[in-house]
Amino acid sequence: METLAKLHRSRKNRMIAGVMGGIAEYFGWSPFWVRVLFVVISSLSAAVPGILIYIVLWVVMPNATDASYR
Repeated sequence: METLAKLHRSRKNRMIAGVMGGIAEYFGWSPFWVRVLFVVISSLSAAVPGILIYIVLWVVMPNATDASYR
């Protein structure tokens, strides 16, 4: 599996915007487990809703290009 050189939204592991896939590719983890972990943490957190964090990451993280991958 290719890894991202910098934190970008994934082009290969997208479900909605590629945010969790990009995080998984950057750290070399499974996108499935990153998504599961995000849902669990979001469900347990009452302070900040996970959807808000996801939207902020969607806006802030740039989209990956071919040059983004090592």
